[in-house]
Amino acid sequence: MAQVPMTVEGEAALRAELEHLKKVERPRITQAIAEARAHGDLKENAEYHAAREQQGFAEGRIQDIESKLSNVRIIDISKIPPGDKVIFGATVKIINTTNDESLTYKIVGDDEADVSIGKISVNSPIARALIGKEIGDIAKVTTPKGEVEYEIDTVKHI
Repeated sequence: MAQVPMTVEGEAALRAELEHLKKVERPRITQAIAEARAHGDLKENAEYHAAREQQGFAEGRIQDIESKLSNVRIIDISKIPPGDKVIFGATVKIINTTNDESLTYKIVGDDEADVSIGKISVNSPIARALIGKEIGDIAKVTTPKGEVEYEIDTVKHI
């Protein structure tokens, strides 16, 4: 499996979620299954079936996180000398050349992406258009409404 890029913060969040699932959720679900079993007939025991379903989801997520962490390549942007080039982990301010609207995004791994807080996946169309460009360059992004041009205003390693 190929290595997956991730920021230091993204790796820490995944490790925290894994810890929570293993130390809090797994024991809680095991207890719920034991209590449901004590009620008797398992065929018609909705609590038992619900707890087993939760167990399946939790175990699946644990496996998913462990797999991702085993293939992660952590990139600490603070250790890379600042420059004008857009790279993974950089925070980029871009300006729409049509309407002068400015947007600021941090380019992160797939699992950390959350547009609502300004984090976009390195595999998103905007990030793919920005990577490798420098301050002052124009990045053309193909959107469902057509092509949009953004000028790169600032690049920060934060």
